[in-house]
Amino acid sequence: MADLKKIIRKRAENHFDYMVQTRRYLHKNPEVSFKEYDTTDYIVHELKKLNIHVERPLETGCVGIIEGNKPGRVIALRSDIDALAMDEEGDAKKEFLSERPGAAHCCGHDAHMANMLGVANILNDLRDEIAGKVLLIFQPGEEKLPGGGRLLTESGFLQKQGVQEIYGLHMSPDFEPGQIGVKSGPFMASPDEFEIKIIGKGGHAASPHLTIDPIVLAAQVITQFQTIVSRSVAPTEPAVVTVGRIRGGSTYNVIPESAELIGTVRTFSRDTAFLIKRRMEEIVKGIAQGSGGSYTFQFNEGYPAVINDEGCTEKLIRSAEKIIGSKNVIEMERPLMAGEDFAFYQQEFPGAFFLLGSGSEEADSKWSWHHPKYNIDEKVFLTGAALMAGLVFE
Repeated sequence: MADLKKIIRKRAENHFDYMVQTRRYLHKNPEVSFKEYDTTDYIVHELKKLNIHVERPLETGCVGIIEGNKPGRVIALRSDIDALAMDEEGDAKKEFLSERPGAAHCCGHDAHMANMLGVANILNDLRDEIAGKVLLIFQPGEEKLPGGGRLLTESGFLQKQGVQEIYGLHMSPDFEPGQIGVKSGPFMASPDEFEIKIIGKGGHAASPHLTIDPIVLAAQVITQFQTIVSRSVAPTEPAVVTVGRIRGGSTYNVIPESAELIGTVRTFSRDTAFLIKRRMEEIVKGIAQGSGGSYTFQFNEGYPAVINDEGCTEKLIRSAEKIIGSKNVIEMERPLMAGEDFAFYQQEFPGAFFLLGSGSEEADSKWSWHHPKYNIDEKVFLTGAALMAGLVFE
């Protein structure tokens, strides 16, 4: 097995240039959630070049299936393929910046796809050594509810393939290339969304006594929301309430009729999420109606929390230590409050999700996820592809 690990690392080196060029092509040609038609066609073409069987259970995205020559388990490896609905910046990427306005791979999904296609090449090289069956998942719509992971899981396709365990990764600017971050148990939070409209009575800004000012009410709501986690949620329970946008009014001398708030709630427990939901509506209702106004409140339940299976996490750590060394396998003390629809797979199959270090000053790749200058250090492919391929032989 040790010799096979060396072979896997060498294969990753052999396919490094391919992964870099693939990533740059995909980065220049991003497509937003559930509209990844050209992206899907590109991936299917690359897999078929390797004589890998391809299935398309959903409208976009695909699954490559590699049958080994020996009996064994059925393992799934997952990448996501959608881009964010935003524009990007960054001199470090000037040669391959997005050529499609309003779409950008500022979360690393281009690198996830390129890495997985590198895995496909490595596994194709070593097909005779594979025991069982490997599914290479290229999943659409991770960035948008209801989540491509949910749709693929609910389709029953993976169940029919007999999947026994599943693994996924995400590029991370918080770790260096050659490192991974991993944690058993709670790993990423459940991200819910809310939409609130506070309805007042508009009028002239010089006569506020004749109005019900929704801007003032919205400010009170935002301030009171800050007490939910600190005063209603147990101190030992991780939770976040964030207002991401406030919109109201059109000019400097008019009090508007209404104001809108949207934002996110992050938790690891549905009970905590529902507690926060109840407190939010109580606050909005009390402030709006107490001032003579009214409101609408919508709470959209998001992805479940990512909970890493203990056995799969141990297997991941064991395999990674052989490929990148134990000092580069960093066991995280605390979970992340970011969300991931990889959680839907884990509700059906044992699985583990981990972070692949992609941050470096050299590549200007320490920007956070969803920042317009987000970038990766492409050296990640030397370890990322080897790590995912190595799990097949663990």
